[in-house]
Amino acid sequence: MTVMTPEVSLDPELAAGDETFFWRVPRHHGLGCLRATFRRHSYARHTHDTYAIAAVLSGCETFFHRGEQRYVWAGSIAIVCPDEIHDGEPYGGGFEYRTFYPSQELMQEIAEDIVGRPLSRPPWFRQSVIVDPELARAHADLHACLCHDNVWTCEMEQDTRLVAFLAGLIVRWADLDGVPPVRCESKGIVRVRDYLEANLARDVELAELAKLAGLSRSHFIRAFQRETGLTPHAYLLDRRFRAATRLLGRGNAPGDVAAACGFFDQSHLNRVFKARMGVTPGTFRAA
Repeated sequence: MTVMTPEVSLDPELAAGDETFFWRVPRHHGLGCLRATFRRHSYARHTHDTYAIAAVLSGCETFFHRGEQRYVWAGSIAIVCPDEIHDGEPYGGGFEYRTFYPSQELMQEIAEDIVGRPLSRPPWFRQSVIVDPELARAHADLHACLCHDNVWTCEMEQDTRLVAFLAGLIVRWADLDGVPPVRCESKGIVRVRDYLEANLARDVELAELAKLAGLSRSHFIRAFQRETGLTPHAYLLDRRFRAATRLLGRGNAPGDVAAACGFFDQSHLNRVFKARMGVTPGTFRAA
């Protein structure tokens, strides 16, 4: 039997009723699990390498996704696919929710089990918010089953519930054959994105990026945001956050991660990371 111990966030900003618990299930491609109550915390716009599949138990969360503001009420499930820009904050008095962060590999494995053939890509979901009470209950039951303090379940029950939930989600709501919309980007913006990826630890100047794109600085900022959905600075922070996520997941110390990913110091990493993940780098690494 696997008993997991999540780290409880004791950050002062969570003192007014916010609460987070984060842990991982390593045998499922490092599946991340978040249990949280937020009354004040707001996520900055960001992306993930993984999916984010969240079920709201009480209250309402609102989040920006695919160019629109969405609302997730109790009993509904929000789905964000990998690389999609989103944020999140309480709507009204706050909300309590449970989130899974399954990898693309895990989702594709489940989808291929369903169709009985190899797929060219992981499943894609057209809807940002789905109203499916049966799946929402299965989501909550699975989360409780995987939770650290549930000592009455064995790995077989956990795995059975996980596969059943993800398979049901994919069968009912995923698009396995259609192609997700692809954002058309100019060659100049692509050059800048590739350059930033290769120079995350550098303090890159705006003029340098504009020259690389072949545009004036003001035109470059507008073009970059139009084509990527983020300003150049926000995009750089997002990529540093994602790089930090990978390094922390390998057990690297937050101070080393901050230096490797181009943050000013560890406190800078803490602020950027928590604004996008809901937990501190130390909590994420400990999981």
